[in-house]
Amino acid sequence: MDQNIPQDAVEDLQPDTIEAGMVYSVNTGVKPVNETMEEGNLKRVYTGVFNEQQMTLRNGRKAEKPFTLDEHGFEFIDHATKVENFFDEDQIKSVYYPEIEQLIKDRTGANRVVVFDHTLRAEDDETREKHMIREPVKRVHNDYTEWSGPQRVRDLLPADEAEELLKHRFAVVQVWRAIRLPIESDPLAICEAKSMSPDDMIASERRYPNRVGETYQISHNPDHRWVYFPKMKKDEALVFKVYDSMKDGRARFTAHTSFTDPTTPAGAPPRESIEMRTIAFFPPE
Repeated sequence: MDQNIPQDAVEDLQPDTIEAGMVYSVNTGVKPVNETMEEGNLKRVYTGVFNEQQMTLRNGRKAEKPFTLDEHGFEFIDHATKVENFFDEDQIKSVYYPEIEQLIKDRTGANRVVVFDHTLRAEDDETREKHMIREPVKRVHNDYTEWSGPQRVRDLLPADEAEELLKHRFAVVQVWRAIRLPIESDPLAICEAKSMSPDDMIASERRYPNRVGETYQISHNPDHRWVYFPKMKKDEALVFKVYDSMKDGRARFTAHTSFTDPTTPAGAPPRESIEMRTIAFFPPE
């Protein structure tokens, strides 16, 4: 492709929709287990039954109206970062954590944000081994459940403080972005929250060396509305909710997965990305 073609023209060349395989879980009645076998969150063992389904994904860049956190569970924004090297842990903690804290305050209206975790991912084996980072997750999931959302607050904060904060609205909000080159392979797909049914969510035990959590694996539902944002760049971010304590009809859980994009060109650079996890606390209403 001609490198002199403007970026907006390149985006216009992307299809409005694509068909791709989404790896769903099958509800067998037995609780699946996702276990980390060593420190560093690298080696994992999964149980459960999975089934790939062909689904239509809409190009979110061509949506007529912006996506919003409370209506769709996610939003796609321009967001520059001053981080020069995302493989430098010190830069992530000293530069990116404060950037994300302010971003979540600005996008949600929260009066306090706790950035508590991040995960770097790479598709390339050599990069993963060099930097001791994880692979993309190619299973449809949501990172927190009705139980594990509040439990994460209790895990992270002193008991009295946590119980007081849990009396009011809070949300677990994540931020995903490319860390070097634009994402051409294994992009992230995200499901519109209101196209999901509670029956689609399968509680899955998440075992770590030092604690036990819980996530939702997701079963197939033909009503799911999938969206992706092709060729995401380092100065763009996907912000999405994986838990919201408010049960007033707004989006609460947002399933997502990496997937194999059938339009990925041969020789495309392997995906490299970072996801940030935060808890947003809101003032009493």
